[in-house]
Amino acid sequence: MIIIFLFYAFIILFIFNTLADKFCTKLEMNAAKQARVFRVINIMMLILLVSSYIKVLNVMI
Repeated sequence: MIIIFLFYAFIILFIFNTLADKFCTKLEMNAAKQARVFRVINIMMLILLVSSYIKVLNVMI
């Protein structure tokens, strides 16, 4: 189960990072601001993925 969820998490993070990159490119942000945007997005996505994994684990038990 964990391998499937890790693969799913990798795909989700890749998609959101691609979208964030397009967003930063479209707004023509400088490098420092881009780094902050990526950091915030990745932290929020990791929190959502961990909480969803815990929820799935609790349902399975």
